[in-house]
Amino acid sequence: MGQRDLEAALPAGVDPRRYARVLAQVHEAALSGKALPSRPRAVIGASWQRMRRFGMDPDSRAAAPVLTFEELEARRRASGLAEALPTLRSGLISLAEQAAHIMVIADAGGAVLWRDGSAAVRRRADGLGFVEGVDWQEESVGTNAIGTALVARSPVQVYSAEHYVRAQHSWTCAAAPLHDPRDGRLLGVVDLSGPASTVHATTLALVDAVTRLAESQLRTTHLTELERLRGFAVPVLAKVGGPAVVADEHGWVAAAAGLAPVDRIALPTGLAPGRVWLPAYGNCAVEPVPGGWLIRPTGNEAAPPTRVVLDVRSPREPELTVSSAAGTWTHRLSPRHAEMLYVLASRRDGRSASELSADLFGDAGRTVTVRAEMSRLRRHFGGILGAKPYRFADDVEVVVRRPSAPEAVLPHSLAPAIRG
Repeated sequence: MGQRDLEAALPAGVDPRRYARVLAQVHEAALSGKALPSRPRAVIGASWQRMRRFGMDPDSRAAAPVLTFEELEARRRASGLAEALPTLRSGLISLAEQAAHIMVIADAGGAVLWRDGSAAVRRRADGLGFVEGVDWQEESVGTNAIGTALVARSPVQVYSAEHYVRAQHSWTCAAAPLHDPRDGRLLGVVDLSGPASTVHATTLALVDAVTRLAESQLRTTHLTELERLRGFAVPVLAKVGGPAVVADEHGWVAAAAGLAPVDRIALPTGLAPGRVWLPAYGNCAVEPVPGGWLIRPTGNEAAPPTRVVLDVRSPREPELTVSSAAGTWTHRLSPRHAEMLYVLASRRDGRSASELSADLFGDAGRTVTVRAEMSRLRRHFGGILGAKPYRFADDVEVVVRRPSAPEAVLPHSLAPAIRG
């Protein structure tokens, strides 16, 4: 895992209490419309702007919605986070107790699923309404590490008056998103929170490191499961006697026979047994096997795609729908792939690797990353994407479904283009 640049809320060498007073002055000036004595950090300033668009009351003490016990248990089961709990607890709870913090794990919708750590801080959090089952998204409780990390999709630390709601100014929190390594889907956010007096510049790095360790262990578990499926797949493919692959439910290929080897194939959302069109192989017959799918190209001429719909109305679950005479196929995208396809949909004449790099990262030099991601996209959706330059095929109609409300939260690199 490579090193990431993390921005701590507290600048190195700065006295925390004095800095909290400066933040309070910035917060008051921002709310009153006066000249700012200094600018908030970019991630905080962007969040405050969202709060104003939401009409968030900075003096609000209204309780955020809380799930019932049955709803909380259902969210826990559906979250995909339970597998990561042992790693997160072993890496963070003892430190949280020693440092007067609590460890909080929220799902991708911002619901607090688990809360452990210092008993005294848990009692203090109870008074804030920061309890298991509460909705801790920005829309519900203002700028905070959990909700803001969900929007920014990157690790965030929030200190004192960086929180939009004044009732949270006595807190500090650091949170990092946790993704499913099988499909890149955001599972939730891991957070350490405590009294503002306990703020430390290294907390964010610690949370990020433990979160990435949990992702790594999820990846190891997946590889073990894939190896188990491979042991089952080999004899199955031998009996088929023709071109076929066995893939897990996320499209990762366990074994193949008579087909060009690929690591993963894009499977449609809600795949069911029967006939289906897949970008990688055309028309296929699909049968369930324990732990995945047996996929056999039928050899029939596949109808070329005629229409593509890129749906970014829900930034946390962007989707691509491909239609042809053979039917319609929908696949959930990672945020990065949604961003790349959005740029290509906006630039039908195509983009070079350096142009796409500048569009996505503000840096034309990250062409290696762009080429690697576009290679994955073209393996998945080869029938609709071209190269040199990267573009959607000329004979494919491309439709982008975007949020209509101006306050809609979008992946940061998409937001300017969509709102503009």
